[in-house]
Amino acid sequence: MIITGTRAEFGLLRPVMYAVHAQANCELRVVVAGSHLVQPAVTFREVKAEFGIADSIPMQRVGKVGRLADVEALGNGILRFGRSLEMNDPDCVVVLGDRIEAFAAASAASIGGYPLVHIHGGDRAEGVADEAMRHAMTKMANIHFPATKTSADRIIKMGEDPKSVHVVGSSSIDGLDEIPPMGDGAFAEFGSPEVVVLMHPIGRDDADEQAAMEVVLQAMSDKRVLVLHPNLDPGRRGIMAAIEAAPIDVQVVPQLVRTQFIGLLKRIGKSGGALVGNSSAGLIECSAIGCPSVDVGTRQNGRERCDGWTTHSAESIESIRAGYEEVTDSQRIGSGHPYGDGHTGERIANILAGIDFRDPNLVRKHSTY
Repeated sequence: MIITGTRAEFGLLRPVMYAVHAQANCELRVVVAGSHLVQPAVTFREVKAEFGIADSIPMQRVGKVGRLADVEALGNGILRFGRSLEMNDPDCVVVLGDRIEAFAAASAASIGGYPLVHIHGGDRAEGVADEAMRHAMTKMANIHFPATKTSADRIIKMGEDPKSVHVVGSSSIDGLDEIPPMGDGAFAEFGSPEVVVLMHPIGRDDADEQAAMEVVLQAMSDKRVLVLHPNLDPGRRGIMAAIEAAPIDVQVVPQLVRTQFIGLLKRIGKSGGALVGNSSAGLIECSAIGCPSVDVGTRQNGRERCDGWTTHSAESIESIRAGYEEVTDSQRIGSGHPYGDGHTGERIANILAGIDFRDPNLVRKHSTY
């Protein structure tokens, strides 16, 4: 059972889902949750069209955003995932990352006695409560698929058995070579942007999140800007308020499917522009496809990054502008990235296919220290 809670996370899980489906001795069951089911986006339809859906787990409610709203959504999710596990009775549950949808599924699986597989554990990134939830899932998980050796070392230092830790790379790199740069027609429809802005909230109050987004938009006021909507984390309303009151003429697109998003970033990179904001895509995908990025603020603090393709800036107009000029300099040289070679999904599926998930010792956790 593979759990997906957001469109962005689904993009990372697709290669794993396809690889598992291709395994002769594996049956794939996909469960959608959380943001996939929140109006008006209802992105579960994309998942259903490709893989079918074994179950759906509503968590968030339209119009309810904030830390305490996330607590309520998490509680709803754990309860509903428990019922789904009883109905589907999977051999293992697969989650990725650090969001509340994955945390709810991980909690239900761990307490319910189902082997838990965690992808992208051991990373560092501040986010809203990312560090706490990601590392908590590591301690609940029985099989670990970190993206890098540094993350694997961190998991082992947390007391996990090295035999359960498999460095596989990041599935976000899988399939990038197959996506072409966005064509002239679609690029023109999006306003032929020089900059894509994607800022997610980091859990501050709405006023602070609005102020941070206003700074980004002001810093890019002399560019053609395409803005994507933020995720549903606490503080979203502040960022949306800044977008709606943007002092410059910006093109606003709520969401893009992954192929459009990557194609757009490739076109931006070829055109001498950049991604500006605090999405992990600026550190992982951008470095793999040759798109410069400016990482704004603290959301990705601690995450491994590729020198040459990305730079960090403070939440100030001067710092963001300086970062943009730095990464779009035609003399830049991007170094290799640490996130794998594009075959992560296959590695994960091959390892899962060889595990005896009915071994009772698999779910019995023992710290190594």
